Amino acid sequence: MKILLDECAPRRLRTIIAVHEVITVPDAGWAGVQNGELLKKAAATFDLFLTVDRNLAFQQDSSSLPIPVIVLKSTSTKFRDLAPLIPRLLQLLQTDLKKTVYRIEA
Repeated sequence: MKILLDECAPRRLRTIIAVHEVITVPDAGWAGVQNGELLKKAAATFDLFLTVDRNLAFQQDSSSLPIPVIVLKSTSTKFRDLAPLIPRLLQLLQTDLKKTVYRIEA
């Protein structure tokens, strides 16, 4: 699976889910691109968008997403706070993901 990791997410997540191909938004050359446009661009190359942006689900119409989105939601966006969510993230990555927003919360 080819995953686009949002620029607001800790880069360390990339190494944790290294069984998949993970590229960050800046590495893809899309730093600063807004969510709607970013999701459209990502759909052409990636299988999934992974973010910690809690507002994304409210900013996008989840019924018309071009790509599945996973939002990790914790007390902060620091890796230590997101780490407890990783087992559930890895489980979810093994499923057949639909083009909707999946939330993994602490």
